[in-house]
Amino acid sequence: MKVLVIEDDGATADYVVGGLKEEGHDADHALAGPTGLELACTRDYDAIVVDRMLPGLDGLSIVKALRSSGRDTPVIFLTSVSGLDDRVEGLEAGADDYLVKPFAFSELMARLNALARRSPLKREETVLKVGELEMNLIARTVKRGGHTIELQPREFRLLEYMMRNRGRVLTRTMLLERVWDFHFDPKTNVVETHVSRLRAKVDRPFEQEMIKTIRGSGYMLNVPA
Repeated sequence: MKVLVIEDDGATADYVVGGLKEEGHDADHALAGPTGLELACTRDYDAIVVDRMLPGLDGLSIVKALRSSGRDTPVIFLTSVSGLDDRVEGLEAGADDYLVKPFAFSELMARLNALARRSPLKREETVLKVGELEMNLIARTVKRGGHTIELQPREFRLLEYMMRNRGRVLTRTMLLERVWDFHFDPKTNVVETHVSRLRAKVDRPFEQEMIKTIRGSGYMLNVPA
């Protein structure tokens, strides 16, 4: 786990940073609010520990600025400001937890581990890329090597599924279920026909093929060797 500690008290900072490193984690330290905010916005952390009272920029302002910028890194306040209203204010500003000084490092570590276990919200992909093949899910466009490829809606859906599962063998049954929403075998060559059409557009105009037939198993899309 990589943690940013924003704390102006040297003894507290040394205690927290030292404890994190003893536990095998990486830790960066910022003494002042502006430096802490810059680190939080320019580097990736698994969690941030921040004091409320800081020189230059207070902890509440740091958290609000992070959330306004769209960064969802888990934040825990570690502070001597202990009133109920203060805790509520800190959580409403966007913090995920609030621990009051004096504190036990074991409790801080337990809270950080709990925050790290939370599954972050997945950002929806808007562009898929496999080698020189690129699909824009918003514009509904496909390009290979900069050349636009015109696809019918079902062909687009088939290619999207193959790109999301690049390097994986996709059986006929898998394609019927995920692309056509068939949970039975329609006893037609609908899959074979659409894969053939897709190949004609995605592979044949280019030197190397990306859609491969895995005999006896299914199909696979991958970057040409």
